[in-house]
Amino acid sequence: MIKKTLYSMHADVCKALAHELRIEIIDILKDRELTFGAIAEKTAVAKSNLSQHLSVMVQKGILMHRKEGLHVYYKLSSIKVYQAFQIMREVLRERIRKENDLINKFK
Repeated sequence: MIKKTLYSMHADVCKALAHELRIEIIDILKDRELTFGAIAEKTAVAKSNLSQHLSVMVQKGILMHRKEGLHVYYKLSSIKVYQAFQIMREVLRERIRKENDLINKFK
């Protein structure tokens, strides 16, 4: 039962990351905390759209947020979120290299 719960939670987090803007947000916040406005500037998306994405990421435990005066600050909930992100990038780079190698064999 506990394993099934863990699988379900894992799937929820993966679903929450299954959007290019959310991946971009992780990259932006990899080593810092930023205000909503700063994230909006860097991503150049509509504030209402960004708000929805940040809300999902907070709800799923990917991000943390805090309010200070009129500003809301966001940061990764753990450095391990970015480390997992980096591992996935390495997998993708390996895949691209293998595909390029295959293409080059037939040139």
